[in-house]
Amino acid sequence: MLQVELYRYNPEQDAAPHIRTLSVPEDFRRAMVLEVLEYLKREDPTLSFRRSCREGVCGSDGMNINGRNCLACVTRVSDVLDRRDCLKIRPLTGMPVIRDLVVDQSLFFEQYERVRPWLVNDEPTAGRERLQSPQEREQLDELYECILCGCCTSACPSWWWNPEKYLGPAALLQARRFLVDSRDRAGSERLAALEDPFSLFRCRSIGNCADVCPKGLNPMREIGRIRRDLLDEGT
Repeated sequence: MLQVELYRYNPEQDAAPHIRTLSVPEDFRRAMVLEVLEYLKREDPTLSFRRSCREGVCGSDGMNINGRNCLACVTRVSDVLDRRDCLKIRPLTGMPVIRDLVVDQSLFFEQYERVRPWLVNDEPTAGRERLQSPQEREQLDELYECILCGCCTSACPSWWWNPEKYLGPAALLQARRFLVDSRDRAGSERLAALEDPFSLFRCRSIGNCADVCPKGLNPMREIGRIRRDLLDEGT
């Protein structure tokens, strides 16, 4: 049997969060962590967690597994077991816990909205679409793939220290995605909105964001590029 240390917290019943130690069959060593959670939920229907697509696309099941933020649906149990063959499952760090493994991501999405994650362009189009060259479209690679799972922002100490003011790596990655889009016409406005001491410049280049991103993206690198854009804008 494999041992599972599971974070539990029901604010309607529990005075404080606690860890519940459970066991699952050895066969789950080859399974994904999400399958373990579904097995445990069948045993105890009160267990709460988010999940949807099961394919690492929706970003719903981001959580902390053996000390590392990742997606439960694409994380194999055998890849994350510790030396005691123990699976430790916790909610994403730095975010308020609603219940068990479900965290409140309201602030996370408010900060995403602050970067205006949509094209700003009032120019009339010649047809139905705003076209890009292959080279212009290539500029969006390693930016548009973000699934907003929150793993990177949750892993960022700079965001823990200034959650209300620092936008965090996920929102800033999305800011960069629209800054480089050839169809957008609000580049100067977008940069001006990030020029205060906190929204962008609280990043300390720790690198946790790039380390945990399940899509292999590098928000820290893109934050550095936004800083260079600001310098160029001021010259």
